[in-house]
Amino acid sequence: MTACAIKATGGVIQGRLAPTNEEERQKAADAGHDVTKVLTTDELVTSDNCYFAATGITDGDLLRGVRYQGDRVFTQSLVMRSKSGTVRTVEAEHHARKWESYTSR
Repeated sequence: MTACAIKATGGVIQGRLAPTNEEERQKAADAGHDVTKVLTTDELVTSDNCYFAATGITDGDLLRGVRYQGDRVFTQSLVMRSKSGTVRTVEAEHHARKWESYTSR
């Protein structure tokens, strides 16, 4: 099941369960979840010590999208921790040929 279809709206997060088929919809209902309900930030995050991470896929106002150069892949991510107030931007370089050694298993 897709956990949430998340929408950022002016500093809050809203989400809704998004079952991909009838079996997942029934499992959610059996667990007491309403798949039509829009969940608020307080319902999605119940701790004062949580992390949020996002990686740009396409270019946007907040993050750059994925860039390719030869066998290297460049990403930009944002990581935040609520308790400490830490906000980090992570610029990462990934080497695609190294993935083959652990993804082909």
